[in-house]
Amino acid sequence: MKARKTTMSGDIFLLQDNGELVELNEAPYETEALLQRFLAQYPDLLAGKQMNPEAPRKWLLISREMAVPLGENDPAWASVDHLFLDQDAVPTLVEVKRSSDTRIRREVIGQMIDYAANAVVYWPIEKIIARFEATCQERNIDPAEQLIQLLGPDHDAEKFWQSVKTNLQAGRVRMVFVADEIPVPLRRAVEFLNEQMDPAEVLAVEIKQYVGRGLKTLVPRVIGQTSEAQQRKTVQRTRNKWDEPSFFEDLEQRQGPVEVAAARKVLAWAKERELRIGWGEGKQTGSFVPVLDHNGQGHQLFAIFTNGGFEVYFQWYQSKPPFDAEEKRRELLTKFNAVEGINFPPDAITRRPSFPLKLFENEQQSEQILAVFDWFIAEVRRV
Repeated sequence: MKARKTTMSGDIFLLQDNGELVELNEAPYETEALLQRFLAQYPDLLAGKQMNPEAPRKWLLISREMAVPLGENDPAWASVDHLFLDQDAVPTLVEVKRSSDTRIRREVIGQMIDYAANAVVYWPIEKIIARFEATCQERNIDPAEQLIQLLGPDHDAEKFWQSVKTNLQAGRVRMVFVADEIPVPLRRAVEFLNEQMDPAEVLAVEIKQYVGRGLKTLVPRVIGQTSEAQQRKTVQRTRNKWDEPSFFEDLEQRQGPVEVAAARKVLAWAKERELRIGWGEGKQTGSFVPVLDHNGQGHQLFAIFTNGGFEVYFQWYQSKPPFDAEEKRRELLTKFNAVEGINFPPDAITRRPSFPLKLFENEQQSEQILAVFDWFIAEVRRV
């Protein structure tokens, strides 16, 4: 049945092909769980086109009830109702409440900010990937196909997940409150926060339900995008490709002379060893990755980010000789942990652990770290 909708006095009218006008009346959701289930099944209800008409947001469901640690040594955990990613790898935390729940007016704001603040610190990218794969398995769908639908057939999955990690490190997340009706106090708070927060984004989505004659219509509306907020966020960096000048300009602005000197020293070290330098494509955070080309394979050594992070690529080492052998990676781990200020856990040999670039301020630590990578290069070239 083809239908056309118009709105009148808070109701919706569907004009059917036979000329009959069917009135649908606004109705509350029976339970909060029902609205949560709708979002998981139909992510388009988040109204990605309203959020960005020029580049409508598309959504990848990572998990419902995504666990969030509440502190490094705190045994308590909480759960955000949904975690989505959009096509730009921006983590989108969604909290659902019915308008009849009094917590929607104030408590939910502090709750969401608490979730986001801890998520950017305590969500390793490996956990996010694992939860995504588990969700796909539960729903009996192919994870690779889901990524193709989000990113297209020529996507680079490794780069996408790296961008997720980069966005988390930079605090580039989206917080979304969803309800059947957004009360005025929450709307004002969302508008204020969205104007002030950068690069994070705070929005609300009101999804009204209309029913009648066996039909049901769901109508989403995005709240929080004031003209001031949109103006601020349009001047954010939208670079597609970083280079040496832009990287160091951003690093100096965001960190300081210590990190700039460290990054220049590492870059000079990489060039002396004739390593290929790959410049990142992060929209908010710049990066570069030295690559050792050997026997037709590219070995990515590490990444340095303009947020001051130095990330070691154990996860990629395990796919190429000689560090595809676990004992070899454990030997490498031991060498890193011999450097004061580095204490990678045992499971780091399958992950991408990091330490602050500021460690290079100490000459001895700096030389020790680069010596470890010199050993790494020598071991690869022996194969």
